[in-house]
Amino acid sequence: MKEEFRVTPWEVSGKIDYSKLIKQFGVSKLDKELLKRIEKHAGELHLFLRRKVFFAHRDLNWLLDEYEKGNKFFLYTGRAPSGAVHLGHLFPWILCKWLQDKFGAEMWFQFPDEEKFLFKKNLSFEDVEKSLNENMLDVIALGFDPKKTHFLVDTKHANLMYKEACKVAKKITFSTVKASFGLNDSSNIGSIFYTSMQAVPAFLPSVLKKKKIPCLIPLGVDQDPHFRIARDVIPKLGYDKPALIHNVFLPPLSGMGGKMSSSESNVAILTTDSPKEVRRKINKYAFSGGRATIEEHRKKGGNPDVDVSFQYLRMFFEPDDKKLQKIYEDYKSGELLTSELKDILIKKINNFLAKHQKKRKLAKKQISKFLYKD
Repeated sequence: MKEEFRVTPWEVSGKIDYSKLIKQFGVSKLDKELLKRIEKHAGELHLFLRRKVFFAHRDLNWLLDEYEKGNKFFLYTGRAPSGAVHLGHLFPWILCKWLQDKFGAEMWFQFPDEEKFLFKKNLSFEDVEKSLNENMLDVIALGFDPKKTHFLVDTKHANLMYKEACKVAKKITFSTVKASFGLNDSSNIGSIFYTSMQAVPAFLPSVLKKKKIPCLIPLGVDQDPHFRIARDVIPKLGYDKPALIHNVFLPPLSGMGGKMSSSESNVAILTTDSPKEVRRKINKYAFSGGRATIEEHRKKGGNPDVDVSFQYLRMFFEPDDKKLQKIYEDYKSGELLTSELKDILIKKINNFLAKHQKKRKLAKKQISKFLYKD
């Protein structure tokens, strides 16, 4: 019997059928016409859009309609700090950086430091604080404009957010939260309230500027349930529903389904990994589409469609379509060996991380520039 996949804000497991997920979640496919509209305004399409790393949306056409009327949108995404950042976390952040550059958009980045504290039994606020500071460095290192980027930390900005969160909470029933998130009568009351806080940045700039401003939220598709509720409630408060654009998951190195997770560090590439560690992880753990022996591989060729190293190149690390196609054909024909394919990926990742880690160090002195000040 085929294992059924599962996608919730707190659990992603199994081999995910994204076409089926589109129907389950009731989102719309990111089609060619919509991509053309984005390209018309941006002048190009980001790799993540061209390669369908972002594959679905809610109300993106409406957002572009508003933009074409001169009503500029702002961006909102976030990270619940509880550990190290891995490559999969970067998908929505990198797209946000590109959208900020191309559309001149303001960026609101939420760090809900209470989320993991509420949902993980053995996590203290002290643990969260350590992760929070480290996670901020990864966001800053991507090159956001500090004049147009605002960090919101839920416990630090509670004075700004709590009143609006209460307005959201008043419109959500306990039965809705239980049905949406699988919570039950034994769930702590903080976890029940949490989605109200996560909704706030989607309309906070509209509150502050006292006018409706469109919002676009790039996010992993597992976070969609939070914003299904938010999209129902926010219009009742007098603001527009946020538009969403969803990314697929970067698979773990094991290729076993689900998504990359920092808690399983051997099958995740962390932004702080050394070149030696990246090489060790990929050589030891990256699932191969190659054959059992070199002789068999040369004769029959490999399967790039299941090979994790090729998937990472396709989704993230090889922007040149012609080069990617050649790697695909060479691997499929047997001309390119698994060890050689892995070596291509290792060099690409280590080149990316060398630059990123240098920027992370510089970011330590910049955090105060990004924290929102009333």
